[in-house]
Amino acid sequence: MRNGPRFGNPREAWDFLRIRLAHRSYEVFAVLWLDVDRRLIEFDEMFRGTVAQAAVYTRELAREAIRHNASSCILSHNHPTGSCDPSRDDVALTHRVRDGLALLDIRVLDHIIVSPTSAFSMASHELL
Repeated sequence: MRNGPRFGNPREAWDFLRIRLAHRSYEVFAVLWLDVDRRLIEFDEMFRGTVAQAAVYTRELAREAIRHNASSCILSHNHPTGSCDPSRDDVALTHRVRDGLALLDIRVLDHIIVSPTSAFSMASHELL
């Protein structure tokens, strides 16, 4: 039985992620692995990058999703520069990961970009 928080809406995930990622001076790509009830199984800081980018590998995400027996996930990364606007590369990466994990029946619920002052939900802006 899992006791992690339940993420029923983007705001709950924003708050959780801003506390963990917003203060970083380098980019971190992290994942909230969730069970069938959208309760947190694990918060994983998967990839670390520079001030402007981090390399993300779908294969590694798939391996961790299976290891955690996740039903869904919320992708996230920080923008140390402050703007939470997604780049074209951010959107393309999200679609690539979404499509890859879908083959394993793991749903990507959102991709949230955080900064020290704000957050951006791709699902809320229909970019997923």
